[in-house]
Amino acid sequence: MPQRDADGLQPRGYMSGFGNEFASEAEPGTLPVGQNSPQRVAHGLYAEQLSGTAFTAPRAQNRRSWLYRIRPAAMHGAFEPFAQPRLHDDFGDGPVSPDQLRWSPMPLPETPVDFVEGLYTVAGNGSPAAQTGIGVRLYAANAPMRGRYFYSADGEQLIVPQQGRLRIATELGVLDVAPQEIAVIPRGVRFRVELPDGPSRGYVCENFGALLRLPDLGPIGANGLANPRDFLTPQAAYEDVDGEFELIAKFQGHLWRAEIGHSPLDVVGWHGNYAPYKYDLRRFNTIGSISFDHPDPSIFLVLTSPSDTPGVGNLDFVIFPPRWLVAQHTFRPPWFHRNVASEFMGLVHGVYDAKADGFAPGGCSLHNCMTGHGPDAATFEKASAADLSKPDVVTDTMAFMFESRAVIRPTRQAIEAAHRQRDYQACWAGLRRHFSPPRG
Repeated sequence: MPQRDADGLQPRGYMSGFGNEFASEAEPGTLPVGQNSPQRVAHGLYAEQLSGTAFTAPRAQNRRSWLYRIRPAAMHGAFEPFAQPRLHDDFGDGPVSPDQLRWSPMPLPETPVDFVEGLYTVAGNGSPAAQTGIGVRLYAANAPMRGRYFYSADGEQLIVPQQGRLRIATELGVLDVAPQEIAVIPRGVRFRVELPDGPSRGYVCENFGALLRLPDLGPIGANGLANPRDFLTPQAAYEDVDGEFELIAKFQGHLWRAEIGHSPLDVVGWHGNYAPYKYDLRRFNTIGSISFDHPDPSIFLVLTSPSDTPGVGNLDFVIFPPRWLVAQHTFRPPWFHRNVASEFMGLVHGVYDAKADGFAPGGCSLHNCMTGHGPDAATFEKASAADLSKPDVVTDTMAFMFESRAVIRPTRQAIEAAHRQRDYQACWAGLRRHFSPPRG
C-alpha cells in the first residue's frame, strides 16, 4: 500500500491553467499511452470516462476526463431518500416580493454538523430538469465528513469560503481552499470535505446551466481580470480503503443515500479537461476608470455561465476586491441602480465600500430585477463630500456577487429566518432631499 499523508490521500499538488488538457498519475505508469481505454489498464485498474458536456459538443467547449480507478463508479448499493430538509431546489411558484432583502451571517451550529448537513438553500431560479438557472446556498459546519461522500448530478458547485479553510478531497485530487479563494467542483464529481480550522462558514452557488468559463475580454485585450494560469487543478491522489461508507447524491433537486463498501476517491490517474479547480481571488487583475465615472460591474467578472442569449449570463460571478478609486468629478462608490439582472451579494472579508454598516462578513443580500439599490445614506454623504484630488485606496475587503438573468427567488425558510434583517430598507431612509431649483 502506498505512503499517505494524514487525510489518507497521496500525493498533493496542483497544475496550473484553465480549460486545458491535464494528465496526472499518483503511481508511475498508470496512464495509457496513445489510447484511452486499453484492453487491460496498468496496475489492474478500470478505465472510466467522465463527461461534463455532450459527446458531440464543439471541441472548444467539450469537457471530459478519463479516470483510471481501483473500482468503477457503478459499484455501490441501491439509493434511498436522504433527509436534509434545508437543502433543496424548491424556489416556489408563487409571487416574489420586489423588496430588497438582507441577512446577517448564518449562525454556526452548536451540535456536530458536516458540510452536507450544513448546506442551506437561500434562493434560486430554474431547475436541474431544465438545465438552466442556479441554486444559491450558505453552509455552516463544524465537523468533517466522516465515512460520507457527496456529489451533485444537478450542477457544478462554486464554493466561496468565508470563515475557515476547506480541504476538499475529490476523485481527482485534493483542493485546500481558504477564505478569499474559491473552488469549483464539477457536476458528478464525488468529494469529501474536511475542516482544518474547525468551524467553517461560506457560500455555494450550484450552476444548473452551461459550465462556468472565463469571460471574453473584448476591448480590454489579451490581459486582465482573471488570468488562466492562476486557476489550479489538483494532481492525482487516491484512497484504497474498504469499509462501511455512504454516498450522498443530489439528483433532480432531491438527496439520495446509498451504501458503498469502499472509498469512491480511488482514481490513481486521470487525464482530460473536466476536473475540480481553485482560484485565489486576490490574484484578480482589477480594471477601473482613470478619468471619470464609475464603470459597470462587468469589469469585475471572474467566471461566467453563458445563456442562450449572447452577452447575457445564466450566472456571472463578480468580485469587488481591493483597488484604487481615482476617477475625477465622479461619485466613486457604486451608484444607485436598477438592473435587468438579479443580484445575490456576499461579503467574505472586511467592509464593502457601498455600505457603512449592517453588511457583515458571512452576510448576504438579494436585489432582484429592477429593484432599486445602492449606497446607504451614510456612504452617500461621505462620498459626496470626499476630496477627489486624492485617490481612495480600498483595502482589506472582498465582496462578491452571483448575478443571473432570471429572478432569484428566495426560499420560504430564508424569508422566515431569524437572521433576516427585516429593517434593511431603513439604510436608505436617511437620504435627504437636496433639490434646489434655480430661481428665475
